[in-house]
Amino acid sequence: MKIWVPSKAAVDVLSDLPDVECVVYDGTGPVPDGAGEVEVWVPPLLTVAGLPELLGRMPRLRLLQTVTAGVDAYRPHLPEGAVLCNARGVHDAGTAEWAVGAMIAVMREFPGFAAAQREGEWTYHHTGVLADSTVLIIGYGSIGEALERRLDGFEVDVVRVARTARGDVHGQDELPELLPRADVVVLLVPSTPATTGLVDADFLSAMKDGAVLVNAARGAVVDTDALVAELRKGRILAALDVTDPEPLPAGHPLWTAPGVFITPHVAGSTPASGRRLLKLLRSQLLRYLAGEPLKNVITGSY
Repeated sequence: MKIWVPSKAAVDVLSDLPDVECVVYDGTGPVPDGAGEVEVWVPPLLTVAGLPELLGRMPRLRLLQTVTAGVDAYRPHLPEGAVLCNARGVHDAGTAEWAVGAMIAVMREFPGFAAAQREGEWTYHHTGVLADSTVLIIGYGSIGEALERRLDGFEVDVVRVARTARGDVHGQDELPELLPRADVVVLLVPSTPATTGLVDADFLSAMKDGAVLVNAARGAVVDTDALVAELRKGRILAALDVTDPEPLPAGHPLWTAPGVFITPHVAGSTPASGRRLLKLLRSQLLRYLAGEPLKNVITGSY
């Protein structure tokens, strides 16, 4: 059985499996020979150029296991007979940790103090604080649960929102009444047609003055022009690990918008994610070889 994996580390954790031939393809350089024989593909983190054409050359593909939680690039082009699985759980710790760090950085004005340090300026003043805040988590899944665990002890109220209501989790249709209450709004939704442009001018205008928008989801979830316009008013703040477009080109107005802190899609790029990914890959391949049910199977839109 031929498997394409994105790294030598992945080969190492799968090399003892019976009748398995692992080929490293990290998405750079020429595509390896034998695409038509690949039965399992673990694509690299960044989407491979010419993905639709490449998948069209994989008639024997039976399992496509992504290394990300998002699968929007692969779902429309999946060959018939192949199962699509994501890496749910792998990036929970890193993404949740980034979200906590980002909201604290913005509320305590760390980027501004760092800039003042470079200039040798002592800019004493009061800042915001996370304590006593209401944190609205939109897209309450495994990452949202991990974020809530990390917020425990920060003396905040957490409000949970998912696509549909369940138990103590609000439905997305309740956002108009929830947004004005939130001091921090964290986006963790998947990228789907329903979430594209979710955060538009109306959404942003419903946020309270001084609130922080934290995007650890996908750039397309936010209307970038609407966000830039709102930031320029100085009414809200933002922490973004993802942008639209991405990478954010030099000279884009989002770079210089007031009150925004941007990181280059690094929330889940941690050693913890790497370790957890390798554990998932081995577990998933053992299940596949044994004919057992796979983890994180994507059905429907997500």
